[in-house]
Amino acid sequence: MEIKPVAKPERTERLVEELARLWEASVRPTYAFLSETDVVDLRPEVRAGLAAIDCLAVAFDDEAHVIGFVGVEGDKVEMLFVAPEAFGAGVGRKLLERATRELGARKLDVNEGNPGARGFYEHLGFEVVGRSEVDDQGRPFPLLHMELR
Repeated sequence: MEIKPVAKPERTERLVEELARLWEASVRPTYAFLSETDVVDLRPEVRAGLAAIDCLAVAFDDEAHVIGFVGVEGDKVEMLFVAPEAFGAGVGRKLLERATRELGARKLDVNEGNPGARGFYEHLGFEVVGRSEVDDQGRPFPLLHMELR
């Protein structure tokens, strides 16, 4: 596996679309609280976020297929998603380590309705420091605010 930074000028429409498809494949089995309408409604936001985020690192397998990505803005992980076929293979851990060690991330939010993600982040040294009833766009998806211990 190789993790490569992808600067904004290098984020082609093709790459953004590929990452958005990975996002969707990743959330379907892990975000049970999202309806089909929610997923459809979030697609444009995800694409826009992928194009605009300051720091984006993408994980590729040995055959150059995208298997995960992490996005960092300031000191916060804003997005971390792994392809379902790579769940449990250490991709998420390596992406999060890149975000914390090289990109300066110390904070993140995780959906309260995704206990697997919360456990993953806790296992890697994050702790819950707060909670919001709604997500950043005001939708009724409670967030847990976490910081690296």
